[in-house]
Amino acid sequence: MESRMEGDVFSGFGERHQMDGKVLQSFQKSFVQVQDILDQNRLLINEINQNHESKQADHLGRNVGLIRELNNNIRTVASLYGDLSHSFARSIDASSEGESTGTNNQKRFRSG
Repeated sequence: MESRMEGDVFSGFGERHQMDGKVLQSFQKSFVQVQDILDQNRLLINEINQNHESKQADHLGRNVGLIRELNNNIRTVASLYGDLSHSFARSIDASSEGESTGTNNQKRFRSG
């Protein structure tokens, strides 16, 4: 999977919601981290499958460590997604709060 995260994922969102560049940069960094781990997991799974198919004792024994690494990676991805979710919710709340109090530095005009 190509890394679309590097610029276009949040570009439209950032325009619709008043999110600063640091928040978007943090999201992009986290998504890149997640993608890197998922790519590594794909390689681990391929190696685990090859070892399993070989049915050689030393290869099967190596799978124990590979599966532990895979499980740790999955925990890390879950944690990163949890952090992203929390950060996203906080930034949306801050954005909404800024809009409702008029503190987002944009002038508002009433029609009529």
